[in-house]
Amino acid sequence: MIFLDLFWTFFKIGLFTFGGGYAMLPLIQTAVLEHGWMEQEMLVNFVAVSESTPGPFAINMATFVGSTMGGFWGALCATLGVVLPSFLIILLIARCFSKFRSSRPVRGILFGLKPAVVGMIGAALLSVAATVFFPDGLSWAVFTSPRFYVCLGICALMVVLAVRKIHPIAIIVLSALLGIAAGYTLHLPM
Repeated sequence: MIFLDLFWTFFKIGLFTFGGGYAMLPLIQTAVLEHGWMEQEMLVNFVAVSESTPGPFAINMATFVGSTMGGFWGALCATLGVVLPSFLIILLIARCFSKFRSSRPVRGILFGLKPAVVGMIGAALLSVAATVFFPDGLSWAVFTSPRFYVCLGICALMVVLAVRKIHPIAIIVLSALLGIAAGYTLHLPM
């Protein structure tokens, strides 16, 4: 039954991921690809859509995957699955945190989780970058393709704008417009 599968998969992702939506990306990617719910390129497109739409990234991803696999009820099951663990855990922590916040083991746990979260986000970044820049694998042909240089140019421009503290909404809109223009003028396969 797809609804139970969606709920349970996203419940486990929500339960065992620390650090927010981007830290969930490797787990979401693994689960979605292992279940055969979508291909890597479609998943990368969903990452872009999830990042570009209002709301938390992980909830958007769960909703999109659930909707693709099971319509409204699939979206509801996947979204509830990814949200429920955090909701239950935060209720428990809220009751206990003031008592344990200065505890050495709690500080040690938080100290150990921070670099792990950065590593998971970095792994997700490399995976998405490989799909965007090398969709057919790494070969010499990639470097002769206009698609590679257009993607590289858009990415470099967006990094510069982000470093200059341009508002994220402006960066998202500009990157979408540049992607549309590149798609129409260069007839790029997307």
